[in-house]
Amino acid sequence: MLWLYLHFHHLLLDHIARSREDQAPLAIISEPSRRVLQACPRAMHQGIRPGIPLKTALNLAPELVMVQADDEQQKRILEQQAQWLYRYMDRITLYPPDGLLAEAGSLRRLYGGLPQLREQLTRALEERCLNTTITTGSTPMAARLLARAGMPIFTGEQQLLKEHLEQLPLEHAGFEPATVQRLVRLGLSRLGEVAALPAAELARRLAPETLVHLQKVQGQRPDPQSCWQPPRHFHQQADFGLAVEKTQGLLFALRRILVELENDLLHRQQDTDSLVLILRHHQQAPTRMRIRTTGPEHRAEAFLNLLRIRLEQQPLVAPVESLELTVTRFLERHTPADGDLLGDGVDQEEAWHTLVSRLQARLGEQTIRHLAPAADHRPERAWNAREIRDRSRSTREADVEHLPLRPLWLMRQPQPLRVVPDTWFAGPERISGGWWDGEKVLRDYYIARLPEGQLAWVYRDCHDGWFVHGWFG
Repeated sequence: MLWLYLHFHHLLLDHIARSREDQAPLAIISEPSRRVLQACPRAMHQGIRPGIPLKTALNLAPELVMVQADDEQQKRILEQQAQWLYRYMDRITLYPPDGLLAEAGSLRRLYGGLPQLREQLTRALEERCLNTTITTGSTPMAARLLARAGMPIFTGEQQLLKEHLEQLPLEHAGFEPATVQRLVRLGLSRLGEVAALPAAELARRLAPETLVHLQKVQGQRPDPQSCWQPPRHFHQQADFGLAVEKTQGLLFALRRILVELENDLLHRQQDTDSLVLILRHHQQAPTRMRIRTTGPEHRAEAFLNLLRIRLEQQPLVAPVESLELTVTRFLERHTPADGDLLGDGVDQEEAWHTLVSRLQARLGEQTIRHLAPAADHRPERAWNAREIRDRSRSTREADVEHLPLRPLWLMRQPQPLRVVPDTWFAGPERISGGWWDGEKVLRDYYIARLPEGQLAWVYRDCHDGWFVHGWFG
């Protein structure tokens, strides 16, 4: 079996760099020792190297952005990469804080060969600005060790993989430091030299755990892998390292996340109408925003416009250290009814939803309402103002050809009919109802033209006479 391993050289640094609009040098700092653990290429260009004291690093680069090492944060970022890579591969195993393992045999068949697979992954990783070593191996442990040693071996030839593994230096073989020292004292420097020793002698002289590790590398002992399962929701977080004080810095990070959301929705073949944005501040309660659209949406640009409006209306209460975007509600995706075969038609429903969603974002969700029919035959009670939601296609495509005509202008209170109409066009239409709430009506409605030319909707009440209830345009 063939395995594929991705080793991210400085995942936390790449993650923060992608969220920041500026290009300041970045470094990961160990809090207890106050020394540099990792440095981005820009910082290394200025002389900053892993292991130097923090004071020295600041002297070399006063504008250095420092990020404390956080295992939980790096594990979360690694899961984000796994969620994205799940579009290209399955059966992923996480190796926190900086590695992913996948079974490469099925992927080779899917992409038509290892070169095509490597080209696809390399292009995708470059688009995300991730510094990665991609390596294959005959066992999970072998692929991981070769990748972490910085050996980009990408082949399916077992003999070639074995030769590279035998040349692996002991400091990259995954042994305990004390074990490496003892092997070096014995005059050994390569993994192949250790593998040539008798197994019983190796376990007696060193430790049984050393033999177990070596056998897992060689494939002589089972090494089961726990497959990671992608979450059912979408969640992305941007960490800034240095707090962002202006909205423009947030929009830069949000644009990238929303593009990932659009791709995720495309992969799911679903839409959404609800986003939750959380802005986290230092020593203050987080700011929480819910962005809703009036219908299914998937376009990153549409979501970004709504978020820009909300952020303009709601100034930042404090600098933002990180932001989170979450989507838990997914909707069925519909094909535009008026689109052509190539998808070049204009979707009128999409334009309508975009307009109303922007109005709601600027004016508030409760301020924009629309008229909707109510289950009552009495004209004055047959409609009400409701919150705008997704209009179902069954309602939009309802057959109204055989429904009776209704005036656009319905009077608040019917007025007595003072003159005799000249012409009667339609009627009678009998409406009877209201017995259930004590306001029973029994009316015969007509469309008539009055002597002055108005086209009126009039009715005759069985008790009170004739009334005008509305006007046609």
